Amino acid sequence: MVDSRPSPSHSRPVWVERFTKESSSRPSPSTIHEHAALALVTEGHAVVELRDRFEVQAGDVLLVPAGERHRFIRNSRTTAFGVGFCAPCYAPSELASLLDPFERARSGASPVVHLPTERHEHVARLIAELGAETHADRTHRRLVQKSLLALVLAEVTRTASVAPAANLQPGVVAEALHFIERMCLEPISLSDVARAVGKSPSYVTTALKQATGKSVVEWIIAGRLSEARNRLLHTDEIVEVIAERVGYADATHLIRLFRRTHGVTPAAWRHQQRRR
Repeated sequence: MVDSRPSPSHSRPVWVERFTKESSSRPSPSTIHEHAALALVTEGHAVVELRDRFEVQAGDVLLVPAGERHRFIRNSRTTAFGVGFCAPCYAPSELASLLDPFERARSGASPVVHLPTERHEHVARLIAELGAETHADRTHRRLVQKSLLALVLAEVTRTASVAPAANLQPGVVAEALHFIERMCLEPISLSDVARAVGKSPSYVTTALKQATGKSVVEWIIAGRLSEARNRLLHTDEIVEVIAERVGYADATHLIRLFRRTHGVTPAAWRHQQRRR
């Protein structure tokens, strides 16, 4: 199931959660996220299902690209740091190359990255500091968050690049989501996505709907709203400027979509978040 109304923490461009899965041999319900996520396992081990089944243990990083259905099959009291982030908010920037491990996982490579033992504590500290920055009202918070996220993703990317290259053949869904994440802030449409993957518009949107529960247009809107929230939270830009920056010539259209998802206007959401 895909949540149409992100939780307060998941409405932000990046967030960190520390969680523990109690020992269980019963599979959890499967889920699909609008955001990209990774989990650094610090204790225990688990079996997860993301297309195939994989075992993760302390020191492993599990990569979950946006739009990928996943679930826990079995847990042995697994404790982990979870990092979620808005891929479209970072994909157009210099962080784009650090998202390659997620694209490889989306295209069929293993979603598990085995960090070197000597890097476990370092990466855990980076994630903990990233979490502190997401909860504190500090000067240059946006830049510091981006920098810490880049350091975490760099550790994952460097380790993943050492692994043997798989003969990956991304399907239509993977190619479409990749294109949307990198181009959704431009004034693109379903036709543009279909052209990029070499299929008909009806074929592409049906494939995405069946695989992820969302159509092409819904994924484009999700990416644009994510960046709109990012700018509402971290800048003083007026709504008309934000609408243009996320691909809408008419601010009224952004306001209508934002209210439908969050129940309030962009201006009201910004006020609520800053008060919080």
